[in-house]
Amino acid sequence: MVDDCPAFFEDRLFADHGKGVRVAVGDTELVGVNPCQRCVVPSRDPDTGVEIEGFRETFLRRRRETLPEWTESDRFDHDFRLMVNTVVEERSWGDTLAVGDEVTAEGVVAVDEDGTPVAGSEQTAE
Repeated sequence: MVDDCPAFFEDRLFADHGKGVRVAVGDTELVGVNPCQRCVVPSRDPDTGVEIEGFRETFLRRRRETLPEWTESDRFDHDFRLMVNTVVEERSWGDTLAVGDEVTAEGVVAVDEDGTPVAGSEQTAE
């Protein structure tokens, strides 16, 4: 969960197929590899678990209405996405993330099919 950021910030944490975005969370480095489909949890009442009628449709409509042009990506086969799948690079294994750590997009890297960065493929942040 990232707070105090501009709308659609999460869409800056991944890139098109074959690329990932190096993301720093405090001193820990992750690579954002693709957007993740939303689960059903946000569409449910937190106390009863009952589905909130029209949630998905409203979410989709509002996302389409407010989506900036720069978010265009070959990663979206539909608009019910909001989270980002990441890969933890070996050098960050064992690092600790903490509430309050700053989150920044550090640059684009080429990644293999598993989302592992390809050595020597660093680019500046987009």
